Amino acid sequence: MKIAIAQLNPIIGDLPGNSQKILEMAIQAASKGARLLLTPELSLCGYPPRDLLLDPSFVEAMDITLQQLARDLPPNLAVLVGTVAQNLKAHITGGKTLFNSIALLEGGEVKQIFHKRLLPTYDVFDERRYFEPGSQANYFILDKINIGITICEDLWNDEEFWGKRSYPVNPIAELAVLGVDLIVNLSASPYTVSKQRFREIILRHSALRFLQPVIYANQVGGNDDLIFDGHSFALNRQGEMMCCARGFETDLVIVEFDEVQRDLQLGSVAPVYESENEEIWHALVLGVRDYARKCRFSQVVLGLSGGVDSALVAAIASDALGKENVLGVLMPSPYSSQHSISDALALAENLGIKTNILPIGELMQSFDHTLVELFAGTEFGIAEENLQSRIRGNLLMAIANKFGYLLLSTGNKSEMAVGYCTLYGDMNGGLAVIADVPKTRVYSLCHWLNRHGEIIPENILTKAPSAELKPGQIDQDSLPPYEILDDILQRLIHNHQSAAQIVASGHDAAIVDRVIQMVSRAEFKRRQAPPGLKITDRAFGTGWRMPIASNWVGVKNIYHNQTTPNLVCCVAEDTQEQIK
Repeated sequence: MKIAIAQLNPIIGDLPGNSQKILEMAIQAASKGARLLLTPELSLCGYPPRDLLLDPSFVEAMDITLQQLARDLPPNLAVLVGTVAQNLKAHITGGKTLFNSIALLEGGEVKQIFHKRLLPTYDVFDERRYFEPGSQANYFILDKINIGITICEDLWNDEEFWGKRSYPVNPIAELAVLGVDLIVNLSASPYTVSKQRFREIILRHSALRFLQPVIYANQVGGNDDLIFDGHSFALNRQGEMMCCARGFETDLVIVEFDEVQRDLQLGSVAPVYESENEEIWHALVLGVRDYARKCRFSQVVLGLSGGVDSALVAAIASDALGKENVLGVLMPSPYSSQHSISDALALAENLGIKTNILPIGELMQSFDHTLVELFAGTEFGIAEENLQSRIRGNLLMAIANKFGYLLLSTGNKSEMAVGYCTLYGDMNGGLAVIADVPKTRVYSLCHWLNRHGEIIPENILTKAPSAELKPGQIDQDSLPPYEILDDILQRLIHNHQSAAQIVASGHDAAIVDRVIQMVSRAEFKRRQAPPGLKITDRAFGTGWRMPIASNWVGVKNIYHNQTTPNLVCCVAEDTQEQIK
């Protein structure tokens, strides 16, 4: 039996369009002799549909679309489609009204419906908000082959692998007890760095433990802040890779199940990426391309400062949308160095993108003049510095508004973490491209990008980073060196280490104290930031749920028995200088 995997890139809510993509893949699969086609979790509506599921008309339209798709499919091809199903017992049990389901379509009709067993509620997942968990093992028989069905999270609860269970049942183990010949997992698993290797490890463990071949079908594409990498694959009973789809692309792959050997045969295996940087690059390019396309933008604009962050974002945007669709705007102030302009122009020439130069000196003078009486008797400081950023933000928004461009913000994760950014200034934008990319990784990506020749000008990579809001300013006037800062942030945000543990790892207690305070105080800024593309397991987005008004700041409480400045202070200190 030939089994095809349709690695689809749906648009959330586009039921006709997504149905058409499934149909087109089905026609291709049938032409290649496939008997069964797998599609990802919720492939009909796209994942995650979030509160669209609360709209009864949306759910009804999904069912109508599913029925029509069943009638349109090629004969002699069975197709598994991700959809939702009504929980008809909800009014009796008090449970949720919907199931996250897989429909088996064959012969012009919906033959069977299978429900997801395990519903994740961590990080970006909130499935218990919408769905009732399925209560029984899922399998069906096709041409005398018993095929077990699991949906995404169903494969992530192996107590032998984890040393514990997060849910009461292990759907894979239950299917093995039932003696199925093959297990398929239909997923919408978001990308994080190196996650594919981890998926392969856990599925290999399951294949070897239960001596069951496993096929994994994953969604691909960008949906808001989430990026889905695809990388659908199949393992035989020995845990060996039998086929693998391309990463970050729509794909159709076919693997054959040998009925005599009761195992999968070797098919096509896409090459793996050579480095994490290459993988991250493709993820960010896909994230920008799909966010723009699915939000109906064809062109983007961004501020070019001559710094490394805006350089990387410009390069990503050029690859994602084409150089002709990227506009870089230079907005020098009296404090801008000459190399900021020359470096930005050199970058633009390397990329082949359009530029405009809009000096802001006269606008700064106008703002100063307007505020002169109100600010009389005070010293020049944070508020005046941030006016430069806010002037630039206004200009960029005006350009985006006038020409229908998508404004890309260019702040990195290190800056977002500690609040080294200005509300309604450099934080302006419709998409924060590198908001989950630490500063040290920004440099690493740029060096990777230059591996075959200069794209990012060398001076951008070697000069000291600076916001250039006052004469001679550099980031390290206010921040620890980025190597130190990023390690502290990794331990604090990703590894959930306490202040004491971070200090014990070798970091200076005063620096740890300062960084943790900055992270806490900047929460109100992050809440107002544009969506940022997620590439790590702990991003400042959907899965980050910290309070703004909070009086807990780890190391201060531990080492000094002091409390955090109150919320008024936090909001007032909107500046790169807040950490002093």
